[in-house]
Amino acid sequence: MSVAQQPVVVARELKQVYKISHGAFHPADQLQAVSGVSFSIQPGKTLAVVGESGCGKSTLARMVSLIETPSAGLLTLGTVDVMRATGAERHALRRTVQLVFQNPYGSLNPRKKIGAILEAPLEINTQLTAEERASQARAMLALVGLRPEHYDRYPHMFSGGQRQRIAIARALMLKPALIVADEPVSALDVSIQAQVLNLLADLQRELGLAYLFISHDLGVVRHIADDVLVMYLGHAMEQGDKRTLFAQPLHPYTQALLASTPGITGSGASRQRIVLKGELPSPLNPPAGCVFSTRCPHVTAQCQATRPVLRELAGRQIACHLAEQFIHPAA
Repeated sequence: MSVAQQPVVVARELKQVYKISHGAFHPADQLQAVSGVSFSIQPGKTLAVVGESGCGKSTLARMVSLIETPSAGLLTLGTVDVMRATGAERHALRRTVQLVFQNPYGSLNPRKKIGAILEAPLEINTQLTAEERASQARAMLALVGLRPEHYDRYPHMFSGGQRQRIAIARALMLKPALIVADEPVSALDVSIQAQVLNLLADLQRELGLAYLFISHDLGVVRHIADDVLVMYLGHAMEQGDKRTLFAQPLHPYTQALLASTPGITGSGASRQRIVLKGELPSPLNPPAGCVFSTRCPHVTAQCQATRPVLRELAGRQIACHLAEQFIHPAA
């Protein structure tokens, strides 16, 4: 019998609340950026977090990558409770989780050569000699498909796809267990996106990496994810295995996202194109019931009055009062 692996990251009811000040004589408003999101990621697996701009994806990424401290909930990296970790423990944890940013043109220092960019994490966090750092940097260049001569070149001499390979190499220099990739291919040409996604998949297989993959593009998510978390206005709408969600999305928001993505079909998404009307509500004043109720084509009085809780249904978790009516026996 095989022993179950320890999850790389576990989040339980994770919340992030920002206080918005209106001056000394006015009470501060509270903005619920993330409202009680839970998930775990095993080594070698990818959780994709999807949703429109403003849904809380990037806030979630900042919490998991330790840029921000959650307002409430449980966040565990490896076996360490982030909320209770000492300063020294948090410093050590930062080596186990690394970020790959959206913009490959803005994430690399234009004044430094690629070799120095890759060696910087080792110089700060290890006791390696200059020769050892250079050796590891050159090996990492080869691992991400770049040539030895690229070591002595500057970022402006590379294409967007090559720069993102360099950014991925930098993220891997400290041998992290988790990579948080925040829209890592959205700034690239479509022809280059597939190359970078294939590189991420190859590195995952070779190194056993776990990915938290932030994206608004379900076409990209279809290729890289194992599990999908659909967020709207800081809340989890639907969550589960990628194949289950893509084959039969049960939440109207997931259906709308899938139906609006070219080339993706499923029993719910392929029936009709769903056009969402209206704008995303303000997180400072969310709807009283379901947060999606102001744009949902199936909204009822119950939806407007009572916020649905995340529950198990048809092989996934879903927060929708009406989800049963979207289950089709043929799926």
